[in-house]
Amino acid sequence: MAAIAEAVQSGRLPAELVLVLSDRPDAPLLKEAEARGIPTSYLEPGPFQSKLSDNAEHDYIETLRTHRVDWVVLAGFMRIIKSAFLRAFPERIVNIHPSLLPSFPGLNAPRQALQYGVQVTGSTVHLVDQGIDTGAIVAQAPVAVKPNDTPEHLHQRIKAIEHELYPQALADLVTGTLRIEGRQVTRTSTPTPGSPDPEHHE
Repeated sequence: MAAIAEAVQSGRLPAELVLVLSDRPDAPLLKEAEARGIPTSYLEPGPFQSKLSDNAEHDYIETLRTHRVDWVVLAGFMRIIKSAFLRAFPERIVNIHPSLLPSFPGLNAPRQALQYGVQVTGSTVHLVDQGIDTGAIVAQAPVAVKPNDTPEHLHQRIKAIEHELYPQALADLVTGTLRIEGRQVTRTSTPTPGSPDPEHHE
């Protein structure tokens, strides 16, 4: 979130952060956002660990709509996005994952990479669909696996790459530089006519 906010402030990401919404009242990004003057909100997610309850999902959608959000940008939101959320923001929910998808989806991707023995992993920005890390790939960046790496050390290097990759991918999306049709992502030389500028983000 901080990297995205800095990209907005510097003009590299032509957007406005209109709300940081969290499913955890103690999430560090809430204090980070408040310090930057970005509106924040915490909403109770319900009793489930891996998804929002139906009532919570409704509250999240309505809160985002109230703030006139155009793009929903996930950052450490470890819950499955269900169909009602996807219908509310069709092809406008973006996530980042610490692997080169489709390799190592789901939890503990750096640990998965080390257990499999790959020499290169990385980070993927993708649209969210009804699967787990299965949406259309927007951007990727590689990270080399070092001898004697631990999941923690590898994840830290992936995060460093993510702080550059995510804001750039979002800028490409909101300006229409990238066009997505199904699973195909094409780069245009000029922004798509009629692309909102700036866009609103969670």
